[in-house]
Amino acid sequence: MPAKVLISGSSGLLGSALIQNLGADGYEITRLIRKPTSAAGQIAWDFAQPLAPQSVSGFDAVIHLAGESIASRWTKSKKKEIRDSRVLGTRHLAEALARSASPPRVLISASAIGFYGDRDDEVLREDSASGGSGFLPEVCREWEAAAEPAVNAGIRTAFLRTGIVLSAKGGALKQMLPPFRMGLGGRIGSGRQWMSWIDLEDEIGAIRHILANESLRGPVNSVSPHPVTNAEFTKTLASVLSRPAIFPMPAFAARLVFGQMGEELLLGSQKVEPAKLTTSGYLFRKPNLGGALEGILKS
Repeated sequence: MPAKVLISGSSGLLGSALIQNLGADGYEITRLIRKPTSAAGQIAWDFAQPLAPQSVSGFDAVIHLAGESIASRWTKSKKKEIRDSRVLGTRHLAEALARSASPPRVLISASAIGFYGDRDDEVLREDSASGGSGFLPEVCREWEAAAEPAVNAGIRTAFLRTGIVLSAKGGALKQMLPPFRMGLGGRIGSGRQWMSWIDLEDEIGAIRHILANESLRGPVNSVSPHPVTNAEFTKTLASVLSRPAIFPMPAFAARLVFGQMGEELLLGSQKVEPAKLTTSGYLFRKPNLGGALEGILKS
């Protein structure tokens, strides 16, 4: 198992939980942060600028999670921030790792199931093509391609195509909880669109599984083996909270309020299967939505 790990995006929901988890097991963690620093265990970087190869040399593993949040209305400037933070940041990091004197054995670079686009009821695995010309599939394709320097340098590179990460501490679930707790929740649009999700504990477990498993490289779908429709998700969440879910948001309202973000994130359908994780022996701790939500909200 890797001992010295460099992590970007360490202040986010996943990054902060991952650092706590790895640190508890004795990993030596260094954080790649976007602000000036002289503190031990931190390296400052500007994702828009090249990174000095010597600054990222000597790590056993690099876990690259940094990226501007997509959870807001996508204005022209917001889209640029989302794209640049992922594509430029990944390219500059990959170039620096490729040119470093002591490159890592493995690079895990964040991606998303947005790579697949809106695919209705189609079952999507790692070998499924990227779909459509939407903003998310376009960004995800560029995001993954930006790591090519690391791949070409022989660094084992895995792209963590993550679904909706469930945690009460942040992300989509935290935003959904207030209206659902007041009994004001409900399905979005038809409710037939598929939601591919993963419990935060399993997201961390998947990352650790990739670190330890030399066979895993390229895209790896980080989602539960049991995706649900939006109608099933909202019904289950309401049931766990002992509240009704009788206030649906019509599709036109989602588009009106959230614009393109609502169209792609809230109304898009992605039924994703974690084929590589399953076949490589990863055992999900929270494979079913009801159990995951019970654990998150009633623990």
